[in-house]
Formats: sequence, structure tokens, C-alpha cells
Amino acid sequence: MGVYSMVTEATGLSPTEFFTILAMMVVVYTIVCGMFLGPEDFRQKPQKEPIQLGDVTEEELRSYDGSDPNKPLLIAIKGQIYDVSSSKMFYGRGGSYSMFTGRDASRALAMLSFKPEDLTGNIGGLSAEELAVLEDWEYKFMEKYPIVGRVVSAPKNSGNGDEVHQLHDKDRNELQQQMR
Repeated sequence: MGVYSMVTEATGLSPTEFFTILAMMVVVYTIVCGMFLGPEDFRQKPQKEPIQLGDVTEEELRSYDGSDPNKPLLIAIKGQIYDVSSSKMFYGRGGSYSMFTGRDASRALAMLSFKPEDLTGNIGGLSAEELAVLEDWEYKFMEKYPIVGRVVSAPKNSGNGDEVHQLHDKDRNELQQQMR
């Protein structure tokens, strides 16, 4: 019994019909597989080591808003700066949270607000519930993103010519007192 007679007996198709259908299936399979990512695309690319910025003013932080593709995406919460570059889909240009990038978004996150006037690190006057929401955001960021610096106020002249950086310690102390 030859291959041709076995094909006819098993499928009810002539050998020509069977091999034509088989060839078409191979072509369709190849096309469909080409539409999706190959196995090499699923390998995780090594992430760049986050840059450590140290102390940064709010004005300097604004340059990390995604407008320069060579700079990381940064967001500050309660003065701590997080590198959120691994979530470009959310924080990059056109992302649903891109307005927070390059800013201290503490107040906006606490209030669950997308209003531009709430994009500030000033957490004074927030309710206990809003402070709890902010703390939840802070914990989420701590777990997911590396801390790369902290926000300081713009250098001020202290009178004797020395520049003095003032941190958001007032806001932190106020938060700690409200949480007690």
C-alpha cells in the first residue's frame, strides 16, 4: 500500500487535494506566526541601571518629563524622586499619567486629581483620607520603582553669600504629625 492510497483511504481526498490543502495550511501558519512576536522578543531586555541624581530642584526635575527620549522619566512623591522609565506606557508622552512626569505629584496623587493646579509637592491642608491615599501611592512606588534622588527647594541666598537648600522637611513633619 503506497502513500497515495493511504492518504486517499484516511482522508477521502485525492493526493493532489490533500497536499494542496497541506501546503495552504503551512503558508497560513507561517503568515499568522509572522504577525506575532517571535520567542526572542519575549526575552527581557536588561534594564539600564537607574541614574542617581541626588538633590534636584523642582525646576531641574521638569526636564525629566519625557520630552527628551535620552533622559529617564521621573516622578517625585513627598520629595523622593522615582525613576518610572520602566512604565513608559503610563508615564511617557501620551500616557495616561504623563502629566505627573517631571513633577512632584504628591498633592495630585493624594487627591486623585488630574488638575494642573494640584501638581505640587505641597501636602498641607490634606485630609487624613487623602494622606492615607498618598501613603498608599508612596508604598506602591517604593515597591516598583527605584529612588534616584530627592527634591530640594531652589537655592536661596542666606544673606552671607552661601546657598542653602531646604528640603520638604516641613511637609514631611506635617504629614507625620497628622498621621499620629
